[in-house]
Amino acid sequence: MKTLTKADFDVARENAAPHVHRTPVLGSSTLSELTGADVYLKAEMFQKAGSYKVRGPLNVLAHMSKEDRDRGLICSSAGNHAQGFARAAKVYGAKATVVMAHGAPQAKIDATRSYGAEVVLHGEVWDDAYHHSLELQKEHNLTYIHPFDDPVLVAGQGGVGYETIEDVPDLDMIIVPIGGGGLISGISQIVKLIKPDVKVIGVEMALAPAMKRSIEAGRRVTLDEIPIVIDGLTVKTVGEYNFEICKRFVDDIVTVDEQKIFDAIPWIMERCKLVAEGAAAATVAALLTHAVRPPAGSKVACVLSGGNLNLSALKGMTWN
Repeated sequence: MKTLTKADFDVARENAAPHVHRTPVLGSSTLSELTGADVYLKAEMFQKAGSYKVRGPLNVLAHMSKEDRDRGLICSSAGNHAQGFARAAKVYGAKATVVMAHGAPQAKIDATRSYGAEVVLHGEVWDDAYHHSLELQKEHNLTYIHPFDDPVLVAGQGGVGYETIEDVPDLDMIIVPIGGGGLISGISQIVKLIKPDVKVIGVEMALAPAMKRSIEAGRRVTLDEIPIVIDGLTVKTVGEYNFEICKRFVDDIVTVDEQKIFDAIPWIMERCKLVAEGAAAATVAALLTHAVRPPAGSKVACVLSGGNLNLSALKGMTWN
Protein backbone atom coordinates (compact mmCIF):
# COMPACT_ATOMS: atom_id res chain seq x y z
CA MET A 1 0.00 0.00 0.00
CA LYS A 2 1.38 3.39 -1.00
CA THR A 3 1.08 5.98 1.72
CA LEU A 4 1.38 9.49 0.41
CA THR A 5 4.13 11.93 1.39
CA LYS A 6 3.79 15.63 2.02
CA ALA A 7 5.57 16.13 -1.31
CA ASP A 8 2.78 14.19 -3.04
CA PHE A 9 0.21 16.56 -1.57
CA ASP A 10 2.31 19.61 -2.43
CA VAL A 11 2.53 18.54 -6.07
CA ALA A 12 -1.22 17.85 -6.16
CA ARG A 13 -1.92 21.35 -4.86
CA GLU A 14 0.36 22.88 -7.48
CA ASN A 15 -1.39 20.91 -10.23
CA ALA A 16 -4.84 22.00 -9.10
CA ALA A 17 -4.08 25.57 -8.02
CA PRO A 18 -4.69 27.34 -11.37
CA HIS A 19 -8.09 25.68 -11.72
CA VAL A 20 -9.64 25.63 -8.23
CA HIS A 21 -10.69 28.03 -5.50
CA ARG A 22 -9.18 28.01 -2.05
CA THR A 23 -12.47 27.56 -0.23
CA PRO A 24 -13.13 29.31 3.09
CA VAL A 25 -13.06 27.81 6.57
CA LEU A 26 -15.92 29.53 8.41
CA GLY A 27 -16.53 29.65 12.13
CA SER A 28 -20.00 28.67 13.38
CA SER A 29 -21.00 30.34 16.63
CA THR A 30 -24.28 28.37 16.73
CA LEU A 31 -22.60 24.97 16.46
CA SER A 32 -19.95 26.11 18.91
CA GLU A 33 -22.61 27.03 21.46
CA LEU A 34 -24.49 23.76 20.95
CA THR A 35 -21.43 21.53 21.30
CA GLY A 36 -19.20 23.45 23.69
CA ALA A 37 -16.42 23.17 21.11
CA ASP A 38 -15.03 25.75 18.70
CA VAL A 39 -16.58 24.58 15.40
CA TYR A 40 -15.47 25.50 11.88
CA LEU A 41 -16.97 24.61 8.50
CA LYS A 42 -14.79 23.87 5.46
CA ALA A 43 -17.13 25.18 2.77
CA GLU A 44 -16.43 23.16 -0.40
CA MET A 45 -19.77 24.20 -1.89
CA PHE A 46 -17.85 27.28 -3.04
CA GLN A 47 -15.50 25.09 -5.09
CA LYS A 48 -15.69 25.03 -8.88
CA ALA A 49 -18.34 22.51 -10.00
CA GLY A 50 -19.84 22.83 -6.52
CA SER A 51 -17.78 20.27 -4.61
CA TYR A 52 -14.26 19.12 -3.75
CA LYS A 53 -14.41 16.49 -6.50
CA VAL A 54 -12.60 18.57 -9.13
CA ARG A 55 -9.37 18.51 -7.12
CA GLY A 56 -8.49 14.83 -7.58
CA PRO A 57 -9.07 14.52 -11.34
CA LEU A 58 -6.94 17.60 -11.97
CA ASN A 59 -4.03 15.86 -10.27
CA VAL A 60 -4.66 12.60 -12.12
CA LEU A 61 -4.76 14.31 -15.50
CA ALA A 62 -1.62 16.30 -14.72
CA HIS A 63 0.24 13.02 -14.09
CA MET A 64 -1.23 11.33 -17.16
CA SER A 65 0.52 11.15 -20.52
CA LYS A 66 -0.95 13.11 -23.42
CA GLU A 67 -1.40 9.83 -25.26
CA ASP A 68 -3.63 8.46 -22.50
CA ARG A 69 -5.64 11.69 -22.34
CA ASP A 70 -6.05 11.79 -26.11
CA ARG A 71 -7.56 8.30 -26.19
CA GLY A 72 -10.55 9.68 -24.31
CA LEU A 73 -11.44 9.44 -20.63
CA ILE A 74 -14.17 7.56 -18.81
CA CYS A 75 -15.37 7.38 -15.23
CA SER A 76 -18.32 6.21 -13.16
CA SER A 77 -19.96 8.51 -10.67
CA ALA A 78 -22.81 9.01 -8.24
CA GLY A 79 -22.86 12.68 -9.24
CA ASN A 80 -20.15 14.99 -7.97
CA HIS A 81 -17.19 13.05 -9.35
CA ALA A 82 -18.89 13.30 -12.74
CA GLN A 83 -18.87 17.09 -12.61
CA GLY A 84 -15.34 17.37 -11.22
CA PHE A 85 -14.04 14.85 -13.75
CA ALA A 86 -15.82 16.58 -16.65
CA ARG A 87 -14.49 19.99 -15.65
CA ALA A 88 -10.94 18.65 -15.31
CA ALA A 89 -11.21 16.94 -18.70
CA LYS A 90 -12.33 20.23 -20.23
CA VAL A 91 -9.28 21.98 -18.76
CA TYR A 92 -7.05 19.49 -20.57
CA GLY A 93 -9.14 19.39 -23.75
CA ALA A 94 -9.87 15.68 -23.36
CA LYS A 95 -13.04 13.90 -24.46
CA ALA A 96 -14.93 12.60 -21.42
CA THR A 97 -17.58 9.94 -20.91
CA VAL A 98 -19.34 9.49 -17.57
CA VAL A 99 -21.45 6.48 -16.56
CA MET A 100 -24.02 7.39 -13.90
CA ALA A 101 -26.77 5.35 -12.25
CA HIS A 102 -30.35 6.07 -13.24
CA GLY A 103 -30.91 7.38 -9.72
CA ALA A 104 -28.37 10.18 -10.14
CA PRO A 105 -29.88 13.64 -9.59
CA GLN A 106 -30.94 15.27 -12.84
CA ALA A 107 -29.22 18.50 -11.81
CA LYS A 108 -25.88 16.66 -11.61
CA ILE A 109 -26.47 14.96 -14.95
CA ASP A 110 -27.25 18.30 -16.59
CA ALA A 111 -24.23 19.97 -15.00
CA THR A 112 -21.93 17.17 -16.18
CA ARG A 113 -23.19 17.55 -19.73
CA SER A 114 -22.71 21.31 -19.51
CA TYR A 115 -18.96 20.72 -19.11
CA GLY A 116 -18.93 18.82 -22.41
CA ALA A 117 -18.99 15.22 -21.16
CA GLU A 118 -21.14 12.46 -22.62
CA VAL A 119 -23.37 10.92 -19.94
CA VAL A 120 -24.41 7.25 -20.07
CA LEU A 121 -27.06 6.11 -17.59
CA HIS A 122 -26.83 2.52 -16.35
CA GLY A 123 -27.98 0.60 -13.28
CA GLU A 124 -29.50 1.69 -10.00
CA VAL A 125 -26.47 2.52 -7.82
CA TRP A 126 -22.86 3.59 -8.36
CA ASP A 127 -21.57 0.02 -8.28
CA ASP A 128 -23.74 -0.86 -11.31
CA ALA A 129 -22.45 2.17 -13.21
CA TYR A 130 -18.87 1.27 -12.28
CA HIS A 131 -19.02 -2.21 -13.80
CA HIS A 132 -20.62 -0.88 -16.99
CA SER A 133 -17.97 1.83 -17.28
CA LEU A 134 -15.25 -0.83 -17.21
CA GLU A 135 -16.97 -2.62 -20.10
CA LEU A 136 -17.09 0.59 -22.12
CA GLN A 137 -13.48 1.37 -21.25
CA LYS A 138 -12.32 -1.95 -22.71
CA GLU A 139 -14.63 -1.76 -25.71
CA HIS A 140 -13.47 1.72 -26.77
CA ASN A 141 -9.90 1.64 -25.38
CA LEU A 142 -10.54 4.62 -23.10
CA THR A 143 -8.51 5.74 -20.09
CA TYR A 144 -10.32 5.11 -16.82
CA ILE A 145 -10.30 7.50 -13.85
CA HIS A 146 -11.61 5.93 -10.66
CA PRO A 147 -13.70 8.21 -8.42
CA PHE A 148 -11.93 7.21 -5.19
CA ASP A 149 -9.68 4.11 -5.35
CA ASP A 150 -6.52 5.80 -6.64
CA PRO A 151 -3.69 7.33 -4.56
CA VAL A 152 -2.98 10.02 -7.18
CA LEU A 153 -6.62 11.14 -7.07
CA VAL A 154 -6.60 10.89 -3.27
CA ALA A 155 -3.62 13.26 -3.12
CA GLY A 156 -5.72 15.84 -4.92
CA GLN A 157 -8.72 15.39 -2.65
CA GLY A 158 -6.42 15.79 0.34
CA GLY A 159 -6.09 19.48 -0.51
CA VAL A 160 -9.32 19.97 1.47
CA GLY A 161 -7.58 18.83 4.65
CA TYR A 162 -4.35 20.60 3.79
CA GLU A 163 -6.10 23.97 3.55
CA THR A 164 -8.14 23.30 6.70
CA ILE A 165 -5.13 22.51 8.86
CA GLU A 166 -3.37 25.62 7.53
CA ASP A 167 -6.36 27.84 8.33
CA VAL A 168 -6.92 26.26 11.77
CA PRO A 169 -3.38 25.25 12.83
CA ASP A 170 -4.44 24.30 16.36
CA LEU A 171 -7.21 21.98 15.16
CA ASP A 172 -8.11 19.04 17.40
CA MET A 173 -10.64 17.14 15.27
CA ILE A 174 -11.84 17.00 11.66
CA ILE A 175 -15.12 15.32 10.67
CA VAL A 176 -15.36 13.97 7.11
CA PRO A 177 -18.18 12.28 5.13
CA ILE A 178 -17.48 8.83 3.67
CA GLY A 179 -18.83 7.43 0.42
CA GLY A 180 -16.23 5.32 -1.37
CA GLY A 181 -13.51 6.72 0.88
CA GLY A 182 -11.49 8.97 -1.42
CA LEU A 183 -11.97 12.21 0.49
CA ILE A 184 -11.22 10.85 3.95
CA SER A 185 -8.23 8.90 2.58
CA GLY A 186 -6.65 12.14 1.43
CA ILE A 187 -7.65 14.27 4.39
CA SER A 188 -6.59 11.72 7.00
CA GLN A 189 -3.12 11.28 5.50
CA ILE A 190 -2.21 14.94 5.11
CA VAL A 191 -3.68 15.90 8.48
CA LYS A 192 -1.74 13.14 10.25
CA LEU A 193 1.43 14.13 8.37
CA ILE A 194 1.14 17.75 9.54
CA LYS A 195 -0.38 17.22 12.96
CA PRO A 196 -0.61 13.56 14.05
CA ASP A 197 -2.66 14.29 17.17
CA VAL A 198 -5.68 15.60 15.24
CA LYS A 199 -8.58 13.14 15.47
CA VAL A 200 -10.06 12.17 12.08
CA ILE A 201 -13.68 11.07 12.32
CA GLY A 202 -15.64 9.63 9.38
CA VAL A 203 -19.42 9.81 8.94
CA GLU A 204 -21.54 7.34 6.97
CA MET A 205 -25.26 7.01 6.37
CA ALA A 206 -26.68 4.41 8.78
CA LEU A 207 -28.24 2.44 5.91
CA ALA A 208 -24.96 2.24 3.95
CA PRO A 209 -22.05 1.85 6.41
CA ALA A 210 -19.70 0.08 4.01
CA MET A 211 -16.48 1.49 5.48
CA LYS A 212 -17.47 1.03 9.12
CA ARG A 213 -18.48 -2.59 8.55
CA SER A 214 -15.30 -3.23 6.59
CA ILE A 215 -13.10 -1.82 9.36
CA GLU A 216 -14.96 -3.88 11.95
CA ALA A 217 -14.62 -7.05 9.85
CA GLY A 218 -10.97 -6.45 9.01
CA ARG A 219 -11.69 -6.83 5.29
CA ARG A 220 -13.72 -5.04 2.65
CA VAL A 221 -17.41 -5.85 3.01
CA THR A 222 -19.90 -5.53 0.16
CA LEU A 223 -23.34 -4.44 1.31
CA ASP A 224 -26.23 -6.46 -0.10
CA GLU A 225 -28.74 -3.66 -0.52
CA ILE A 226 -28.45 0.08 -0.06
CA PRO A 227 -31.12 2.74 -0.48
CA ILE A 228 -30.71 5.41 -3.14
CA VAL A 229 -31.19 8.26 -0.69
CA ILE A 230 -28.02 10.36 -0.52
CA ASP A 231 -26.00 9.78 -3.67
CA GLY A 232 -22.64 10.85 -2.23
CA LEU A 233 -22.93 8.34 0.61
CA THR A 234 -24.32 5.41 -1.38
CA VAL A 235 -21.60 2.86 -2.20
CA LYS A 236 -21.85 -0.92 -1.73
CA THR A 237 -18.09 -1.50 -1.59
CA VAL A 238 -15.42 1.00 -0.55
CA GLY A 239 -12.13 1.24 -2.40
CA GLU A 240 -9.35 -1.22 -1.60
CA TYR A 241 -6.76 1.54 -1.22
CA ASN A 242 -9.21 3.68 0.74
CA PHE A 243 -9.98 0.82 3.13
CA GLU A 244 -6.30 0.27 3.90
CA ILE A 245 -5.74 3.99 4.48
CA CYS A 246 -8.77 4.33 6.74
CA LYS A 247 -7.63 1.36 8.82
CA ARG A 248 -4.36 3.17 9.48
CA PHE A 249 -5.25 6.86 9.70
CA VAL A 250 -8.93 7.27 10.65
CA ASP A 251 -9.62 7.34 14.38
CA ASP A 252 -13.33 6.53 14.35
CA ILE A 253 -16.33 6.14 12.04
CA VAL A 254 -19.87 6.96 13.12
CA THR A 255 -23.21 6.53 11.37
CA VAL A 256 -26.16 8.91 11.22
CA ASP A 257 -29.74 8.13 10.23
CA GLU A 258 -30.57 9.46 6.76
CA GLN A 259 -33.53 11.50 8.04
CA LYS A 260 -31.25 13.23 10.54
CA ILE A 261 -28.90 14.06 7.68
CA PHE A 262 -31.77 15.50 5.65
CA ASP A 263 -32.88 17.49 8.71
CA ALA A 264 -29.41 19.02 8.89
CA ILE A 265 -29.73 20.51 5.38
CA PRO A 266 -32.31 23.21 6.22
CA TRP A 267 -30.67 23.66 9.64
CA ILE A 268 -27.41 24.58 7.90
CA MET A 269 -29.30 26.88 5.54
CA GLU A 270 -31.05 28.67 8.38
CA ARG A 271 -28.26 28.85 10.94
CA CYS A 272 -25.13 28.93 8.78
CA LYS A 273 -26.51 30.50 5.58
CA LEU A 274 -24.90 27.75 3.47
CA VAL A 275 -26.37 25.28 0.99
CA ALA A 276 -25.02 21.80 1.73
CA GLU A 277 -25.95 18.64 -0.11
CA GLY A 278 -26.75 15.48 1.84
CA ALA A 279 -23.24 14.04 2.01
CA ALA A 280 -21.89 17.40 3.19
CA ALA A 281 -24.62 17.84 5.80
CA ALA A 282 -23.72 14.47 7.33
CA THR A 283 -20.79 15.97 9.23
CA VAL A 284 -22.96 18.62 10.88
CA ALA A 285 -25.66 16.02 11.51
CA ALA A 286 -23.06 14.00 13.42
CA LEU A 287 -22.68 16.92 15.82
CA LEU A 288 -26.39 17.73 16.04
CA THR A 289 -27.27 14.11 16.88
CA HIS A 290 -24.32 13.74 19.27
CA ALA A 291 -22.94 10.86 17.21
CA VAL A 292 -19.70 12.83 17.61
CA ARG A 293 -19.10 14.52 20.98
CA PRO A 294 -16.00 16.71 20.79
CA PRO A 295 -14.29 17.64 24.07
CA ALA A 296 -15.32 20.99 25.51
CA GLY A 297 -13.14 23.80 24.24
CA SER A 298 -11.61 21.73 21.43
CA LYS A 299 -11.35 23.02 17.87
CA VAL A 300 -13.38 21.00 15.38
CA ALA A 301 -13.77 21.27 11.61
CA CYS A 302 -16.70 19.81 9.69
CA VAL A 303 -16.00 19.20 6.00
CA LEU A 304 -18.99 20.38 3.97
CA SER A 305 -17.97 18.47 0.87
CA GLY A 306 -20.33 20.09 -1.65
CA GLY A 307 -23.44 22.08 -2.35
CA ASN A 308 -24.97 20.33 -5.36
CA LEU A 309 -28.32 19.86 -3.64
CA ASN A 310 -30.93 17.84 -5.47
CA LEU A 311 -33.88 20.14 -4.88
CA SER A 312 -36.35 17.98 -6.81
CA ALA A 313 -35.75 15.08 -4.43
CA LEU A 314 -36.52 17.29 -1.45
CA LYS A 315 -39.93 18.45 -2.62
CA GLY A 316 -42.69 17.23 -0.38
CA MET A 317 -40.30 16.07 2.34
CA THR A 318 -41.37 16.87 5.89
CA TRP A 319 -38.67 18.62 7.88
CA ASN A 320 -38.54 17.90 11.58
